[in-house]
Amino acid sequence: MIKNEKIKASEVELTGVNGENLGVVATAEALAMAKKLKVDLVCTSLASSPPPCRLVAAAAAKQEAQQAAKRERPPKVKEIRLTPQIEDHDLATKTEQAARLLRGGDAVLLVVRVQGKEGGEAKALLETMLKELKPFGRPATGIQASGKQAAVQLNPV
Repeated sequence: MIKNEKIKASEVELTGVNGENLGVVATAEALAMAKKLKVDLVCTSLASSPPPCRLVAAAAAKQEAQQAAKRERPPKVKEIRLTPQIEDHDLATKTEQAARLLRGGDAVLLVVRVQGKEGGEAKALLETMLKELKPFGRPATGIQASGKQAAVQLNPV
């Protein structure tokens, strides 16, 4: 995102703060207008001539840039492994780790390794974790128990 003095074009197609079209304006005049209104001049695309620019409040421009960067990055799936005999403190640590990953925008795959007849315990453990992580993510699938593991994937809200 190119802002203010970094815009090198001689003239720009300007859009006002409230979305009104101000037409083609010299870059120097657009910068003066931005300073007068105490906003930023933001270039939205360099593909056309003259480049389209908008007058945007400074805080809104920064927030918009952060959201654009977040949208560009595809979410990664992070795996968290558990066992049915996990201690309470360790479970709290794993839950906090999963919540942190979900808040960061990544998906979480909770996997419980099962040996013998521990399938019921594994499902119960995953259900409790799903309840605790409900504010941060929603399950993409149901709990899938197959062979030696039970798993569920949570996508960020």
